[in-house]
Parts: sequence; structure tokens; C-alpha cells
Amino acid sequence: MKFILRLFPEISIKSRPVRNRLIKVLMQNLFNVAQHHGFDIKVQAQWDKLIVKVGGDDESEKTQALAVRELSRVPGIHSFLEVKEFEFTTFEDIFAVAGPIYGPALEGKTFAVRVRRRGNHSFTSQEVERMVGGMFKAHYPNAGVSLNHPDVQIDIEIDQNRAFVITHKYQGMGGYPVGSQGSALSLISGGFDSGVSTYKAIHRGMKVNYLFFNMGGTAHELGVKQEAYFIWDRYAASHRVKFITIPFERIVGQILERTHHGVRGVILKRMMMRVGSAIAQRIKAEALITGESVGQVSSQTVTNLGHIDAAADVVVLRPLVMEDKQDIVDQAWAIGTAGFAESMPEYCGVISDHPNVCPTRAFVEEEEAKMDSDLVADAVEKAAFLEIKEIPENTSKLEVEVETVSTLGLNDVVLDVRAPDDAAKAPLKVEGHEVIELPFYKVASEFEKLDELKTYALFCDQGVMSTMQARELKERGHHNVKIYRPD
Repeated sequence: MKFILRLFPEISIKSRPVRNRLIKVLMQNLFNVAQHHGFDIKVQAQWDKLIVKVGGDDESEKTQALAVRELSRVPGIHSFLEVKEFEFTTFEDIFAVAGPIYGPALEGKTFAVRVRRRGNHSFTSQEVERMVGGMFKAHYPNAGVSLNHPDVQIDIEIDQNRAFVITHKYQGMGGYPVGSQGSALSLISGGFDSGVSTYKAIHRGMKVNYLFFNMGGTAHELGVKQEAYFIWDRYAASHRVKFITIPFERIVGQILERTHHGVRGVILKRMMMRVGSAIAQRIKAEALITGESVGQVSSQTVTNLGHIDAAADVVVLRPLVMEDKQDIVDQAWAIGTAGFAESMPEYCGVISDHPNVCPTRAFVEEEEAKMDSDLVADAVEKAAFLEIKEIPENTSKLEVEVETVSTLGLNDVVLDVRAPDDAAKAPLKVEGHEVIELPFYKVASEFEKLDELKTYALFCDQGVMSTMQARELKERGHHNVKIYRPD
């Protein structure tokens, strides 16, 4: 299985040294992603594209589908083409391969042949289009050639003595290769905003680590860990990054007990900036990423954002700063994080009562001075660092064992815990068994509504989320669960 990968247009306009560096990063990212998801690839770089071969000729359809899915999620790729590659000497050789692929689809339809050519040849691209197009017109029923608005477009690429007949076209993620634009630390809360802002930073080529401020909720921490793993696994698995948890209960307690209600939200964010800056410097991240948008809440007025920035020692990036809330929500659904936000417990909504939207800097600092001076150092000292790839095991409580089966029992119900878009693209059907779709981020809150007399076999593509959720359910006392891993 072979693909031609088109580069993100902004890469194509860079100088030769910069372009070569970005292509090198992208190639390494492709190898890393393929290794993470369990398939083999070979990559050949050219000036304006990459040629990627997945596995061997006997690669399974499942692996092929997996490769297509993952290539569409690698930042740096504008689009990619699945191609049939072969050597040719005559136009008839090209038609011999392209004919069976496109010919049956031409009946009753207009068509056009499009050729892109690279190398030195005795013919032009237009000559190939006319000759091969004539062969299609003569050998397959059709409604004629339409150069402007064809019903079917036959795409062929020629590179020296090799030709590529394009069988499928796919849209890529775009953006810059992860790691090419530096390292950042995302302040992730589990809401709509922080998930989308994290994705946007990844899309622009940043290597993103994750920082979570725990204000007293273990369920909240578990949910945010799962969301962070989801974003990393789907869009940035080419790089090893960390998930850092900061105990913030003491800071929240003193804000509530000692500071004026009108500036509590601003002070909370300023404390986050101080702690975040210290953690960023420790892991050599160059910026903090937040999901703030101008005017969305009281702490996000321009005045208050200025007060918040003043507490940071590193650059603060706000990818959503001018976005409307509904647009952010729509983007969250598009990238797959909205389900987390909808089911995520909230712990920070009570910080400000009657907030001040334009306090003076002096008043904010005066209120901050009422808190203990060691709060930031204490929070940084107690930070918990975790490799993000270890989140499934970390949140699954290793001492809890759950049966894994490849064959279902007579009355088992299959619980498909994949993300909704993955389940929609490849619906799971198991003959003789009921299949219930319940996204993994809703399992904790929705499982108790299911019939407790039935046994549920949890399924996902790679077995990661199903294992995590099954162990969590068993830890909570639900023993009617198992993990389904069909052969």
C-alpha cells in the first residue's frame, strides 16, 4: 500500500534549509506514529512530497484502514493520495493499470484525465491526458470528455519512468510537524476551551505537555487524564510528553478564605501562571497554553488578562483568544473532545462571586499578599509527573485484574467504548450479541443505568480504553465486566 503525501502549504514556501528541517521532523514523526500504532512504514522524501509505503503487499485491510486513519491525523500533511505504482514505457502501460480502476465507473458519466509529471520525457502532460483519455473513451462506455466539470476525474502522476494511478484521495490535518515549533505546557481543565487550544497548539507544530491543577476532585483528575491521553494518542503520539498534576487545594482554600470575592478568579489564574511558569522551566517548555478568550468570563477581560500575564515568567499563548464560544464548541466536536467537556465534573466555578472585570493591579496584588508566601513553592514541590503513555495503566489501578476474552459468552453484551467518530466510521457488529455504543468518557457516569444482571464485554480498537474503563468499573464494585479482544 503506497501513498503520496502533500506537504502543508506553509512548509512549501519556506527556504530550502527550513523546508528540509521540517521534512526531516515530519519523517521521524511518521515513523514514531506508525510504531505507536503497530504498523510498518517506509518513507522517501522528495522536494514537494513524501512517498510512504505501508507494510507489504499482503497487508490486511484492517492495517490499511489504520494507516489511512493515522496519516490523516499527523500534523504537517495537507492531503495524501493512495496510489498504484508501476514502471511504464508506453501510454498503453499506463492505461493497462488505470483502466480497471476507473473504467467501470465511467458508464453514463463524463470524465477527464489529469496528469502531473516530474522528470525529463519526450512527451508533455497534455499529450498523456489526450492519449490515455482516448483509450478510456474507446474501451469503456461513457458520456464523453468534459475538461471543465467532469463527473469522474482520472488522476495520474508520472515521475521519470514510474507512474502512479491515484485510487483514493484523503484530507490531512495540515499544520506544522509536531516538535518543529518548540515545546509548550498546556493548562488543561477538561472543558471545551482547553482541549481545543491544546489541539491548535499541536496543529501549529508544538510539542505539548499537559498541566492539571487538582482542586480536590479525583473524578475530575481521572477525566482530564483520559482527555489528555486521547488528544496525545490521536494527534501527537510522535513525541513523548508528560502529564503533570499540581495539588491546588491549599491555594484554593486561601483564595476563598482570605481574598476579596471580586478578584478571586484573577488571583487563581495568576497563581496558575506562577506555578505553570516554574513547571515549564523545569521541563524546558517555552510557553504556557490556555483556553482563554477575550470577554468570555470575568477573568478574561483585557484588563484581567493583563494582570494574569504579569504573573507569568514564560510566554502565554492563547490560541482561542478571539474565538466565539459556539465556534469553540463546534471545534471540540470536530476533534473529538466535546464528550469529555460535557461529562467533566467542575470544581472551579465557585471561585469568584460578583467578580470585578477591571480591578487595578495594585488592588489585585494587595489581595494576593494576604496569602502565605510559600504557596507556589509548596505546590511545585508536590507536583506529580507522569509519562502520558502511562496514563492507561496509571488510571486503571494495576492491582485490579479483569478477564480478557476473544470469544463471547452466550448472553454477553458488547459495550463499544470507542470515540463516536471511530465507531461511526467502522460500526461494530457481533453476530448473536447486542452491541451498545457508549463512548469511554461516558462509561463512568452511564454504566450504572445499564441492566446490572447482564455481563458487558468492553471493546475498543487497540484495547487501551476498554482495559482502562473495565478496570475502573471493577474497582468501583461492578464485577459484571470483561475486556473483549477479538482475534
